[in-house]
Amino acid sequence: MADKILDTVLLLALPASGKSEVRRYLALLPEEECRRDFHMGPTVQLDDFPYVHMMRRIDDLLQSQGKARLFFQAPDRGFADGRDWGTLIHLINEDHADLVSRKEEKPSSAAMHLMGRIDAAASKVGLPNRLGDLPEQLRSEIADKLEAESREQLKDKHANYPDSLEGKTLVIEFARGGPQGSDMPIPGPMGYRYSLSHLSEAILGKACVLYVWVTPEESRRKNEARADPDDPGSILHHGVPIDVMLNDYGCDDMDWLEQNSDRPGTIRIESRGKEYHLPVARFDNRVDKTSFIREDQASWAKADVEAVHNGLKGALDKLIAAV
Repeated sequence: MADKILDTVLLLALPASGKSEVRRYLALLPEEECRRDFHMGPTVQLDDFPYVHMMRRIDDLLQSQGKARLFFQAPDRGFADGRDWGTLIHLINEDHADLVSRKEEKPSSAAMHLMGRIDAAASKVGLPNRLGDLPEQLRSEIADKLEAESREQLKDKHANYPDSLEGKTLVIEFARGGPQGSDMPIPGPMGYRYSLSHLSEAILGKACVLYVWVTPEESRRKNEARADPDDPGSILHHGVPIDVMLNDYGCDDMDWLEQNSDRPGTIRIESRGKEYHLPVARFDNRVDKTSFIREDQASWAKADVEAVHNGLKGALDKLIAAV
């Protein structure tokens, strides 16, 4: 087991639970220590948040021109059609396939390319061609305003490609949930059960789950504490509107999935006519262990580092024993 490393870790939790801080901690850890204590090679990371941010940017630009929003009910509310939770997963699937093949796109317009990708991913969950059906002039105006940001996002995507994934651990982060007080299981398209079922076979066949465990109340507290209105596109500092926190992330179904799996220590996911049993472990962050990671590393207190390190080690030891 000493030489064994985790291939693909799905880093899941409610918003502001500490997922992104965990990713930063892993990325800053010396390679040998990460392998020895956490059974992980150098991490390669994927996240659906940049697509959520760009969908909101598109909606805001449409609204500023007096046009209807395409993705969200309002600037401070959730998706108009919940199937877009699946759209995000299919964008992750494409990012994963491109990462494996080291595919480098060179579009004349990065924004037009991104809008085409969003439409293509949405079609896989039965949604219409929303961006492609915009009037050509309007679509071009939106693309012009998003070009610099889209180009930077595409540049970051390509820069994330390692020479090889051999010896690396892929970390895929996303958050899912349902309305506060939901009965279980949370019906699709909300919740983890729905989104996990849309992950590609290439991901599901190698994945395990590291769940960062906080209460919905703690998630809302930390979301408010981390939010920086001057940096809405930041992985570490973006804030989720309170309506979304209550109606999209008021609870989640991870505990239900664990309790109702037919194999202890796993969650059972049905996808494309197959069953997958994903090993699962919890990093208990109900008492906040991770917020300090957003600060400069030089200011980290030894006791804080030990608490997060030991908590992660216990969870990851459980995962490596199960794969």
